[in-house]
Amino acid sequence: MNKHGQQGLRTGWRPKDLITFTRRILQQANLGTSRIEFLRNASRLLLKLSDCDALELQTFGDVAYRWWATHRPTESFSFDLSESDVDSGEPDSRDDRDWPDLVLLTQNALSGQVDPSAPCFTEHGSFWTGDIAKTLAAHSRGSHDRLRLTTGITSLALIPFVISDRDIGLLQLESERRDVFVQEAMEFYECVAQTLGIGIASRRAQAALDERVKELTCLYSIARTTRQPDRSVHGVLKEIAAHLPPAWQYPDLAASRILFDGKEYGTTDFNAVRFRQRARIVVGGAQRGTVDVGYVDEKPEFAEGPFQKEEDDLLGAVAREVSLFIEQNEAARQSDRLEEQLRHADRLATIGQLAAGVAHEINEPLGRILGCAQLARKAPDLAQETAADLDDIITASLHAREVVKNLMLFARQTPSKKTRADLNQVVEQGMFFIEARCAKEGVDLVRDLAPDLPQPLADPSQLQQVLVNLVVNALQAMPDGGTLTVATHSGDRSVALVVEDTGIGMSEEIRERIFDPFFTTKDVGEGTGLGLSVVHGIVTSHGGSVKCESTIGGGTRFEIELPHSGSPDTDALDDSESE
Repeated sequence: MNKHGQQGLRTGWRPKDLITFTRRILQQANLGTSRIEFLRNASRLLLKLSDCDALELQTFGDVAYRWWATHRPTESFSFDLSESDVDSGEPDSRDDRDWPDLVLLTQNALSGQVDPSAPCFTEHGSFWTGDIAKTLAAHSRGSHDRLRLTTGITSLALIPFVISDRDIGLLQLESERRDVFVQEAMEFYECVAQTLGIGIASRRAQAALDERVKELTCLYSIARTTRQPDRSVHGVLKEIAAHLPPAWQYPDLAASRILFDGKEYGTTDFNAVRFRQRARIVVGGAQRGTVDVGYVDEKPEFAEGPFQKEEDDLLGAVAREVSLFIEQNEAARQSDRLEEQLRHADRLATIGQLAAGVAHEINEPLGRILGCAQLARKAPDLAQETAADLDDIITASLHAREVVKNLMLFARQTPSKKTRADLNQVVEQGMFFIEARCAKEGVDLVRDLAPDLPQPLADPSQLQQVLVNLVVNALQAMPDGGTLTVATHSGDRSVALVVEDTGIGMSEEIRERIFDPFFTTKDVGEGTGLGLSVVHGIVTSHGGSVKCESTIGGGTRFEIELPHSGSPDTDALDDSESE
């Protein structure tokens, strides 16, 4: 080895130099550091070991990039993800420097298509020169016009190495001194380059493993969160958003947000993100929101894109987990509502049977009391006190008979005669008796009746009772006046009657009990608690439904829906229909 080669290898290399370099490279790889940090540390080790002025590292395959590092005159580093000269066949340029056309050399070195006996090539495809101008001129066979040399660079070495079965690399060492690289030293540099390839592969594997561990930890945490019982949707979504940033490649820069049904749950710094990726939350085939993760700042590694493909997959998995949680939560709540409706219906049916029995038992003696009192009241020469007492008996009996009638209606013991009913006409007839009371109590009456309504099958007299009961309740809820709106409209399969007031409203607890028989919030003597129970009984006997919306101080809205379909009762048909 001549003195120049010895100087380039720091006065002769020893096996322990390679061992020390290998150990340090693998230590750096096993730390799981970012690519830029690993390349920076590896470059310093290489430049110190070789005593070169600069180096360039290229990778080809699934992951392709270029890395430059200079040692003299000042330390600098540069990273770029771009098409290589070998792939494109075009010379590259960096900064303001013109580089020689090394396309053929790099192609030969990477493909192994070199003649081992050719000057300046090793049997493993490495190329070196101590005088780049002379060597390239000879190699190009006189095509000097295509060779533009970098100022100051004299010695050059190109060393191919293997990273994996799909990726290879090319290490380029540069020096301003002449004859730094000699044939005897190239075997050492080939070992160094291959060690670097092993280090790159190890770092990739370690980094990939670390990222997968973070992703699995994130999914596990989310699964635990969504499976905790009695958790609100808001609390779960907020906690899921907090689990996301630690799972991304740069958690110190990551911020997250879940947007669902117009509400936002996320980290405080999400509004500052500069790079963002998104996945949709789809529930029941409809998009209800998004899951977003972003970075609030930029890193050199972003030259290859700020997000990994695995992170896109993770975000999609998180969005699907959120969608599944919401679907299950809404299904559970719907199940609870249906179960409560079934319990309520069963309770009403039981009370209805009891009410029917009580009504039948009371009706006969009540009729006798009323009849006897009315006969006694017609007797001549009654004392004034006796007549007053009989009047009280008659009034109380009539009230009791009305209660029995409502009980029988609630228990569906009173037969109904269904025919095609004009809902608008039912409203007009019913409101004829209510208008005067509305004016007296300072209530503005608003009608909003849809024209050409389909005529449902119903008992008009029972529908009038439904309307009157709802209107009376609405008036009692507006002691200081207000607005009473009675409206009709039609849907695809039903017609609807709406009674809405601007009264005192109801709490949720009261609203849940309004259809219970004998439940009332009125003072003693002001109501029996059967009005809304009767409404519910009549509507359900017609195959319809009753919806109630109310807020304290915000009024109450009842909506009665009746189906279109059905056939009228035979004995209710008019002559034209009978023919």
